[in-house]
Amino acid sequence: MTQQILVVDDEVGALTLIGIMLERGGFAVSKARDAYAALDELTATNPDLIILDVMMPGMNGIELCRKLRADKKTANTPILILSARGDPESVEEGLNAGANDYLSKPILHHDLLTKIKDILGT
Repeated sequence: MTQQILVVDDEVGALTLIGIMLERGGFAVSKARDAYAALDELTATNPDLIILDVMMPGMNGIELCRKLRADKKTANTPILILSARGDPESVEEGLNAGANDYLSKPILHHDLLTKIKDILGT
């Protein structure tokens, strides 16, 4: 069965690029442009992994990560934060919010797929 990944990023270019990388890697992809759209998407789907950008309007990725961890439905869903903010404080904040891992943008196709397969244990 194809594994489903939800990608949450406010930049259309990033959403498209990450989506292409994941689809080429054999994953089914759903996309959301902000945290609120992601929460709506999660009422209808139950992805195997969620990829979050940090800097988004409204609710940022760190807040969304905390919210997902507090929800029974998504408490154990693996979360990967993918952000342009790669400083140690940002990484620590993301991991403390409950993310399984944190990668800095720009990301290489191979590195992204390797990290996802590690998190999913495939």
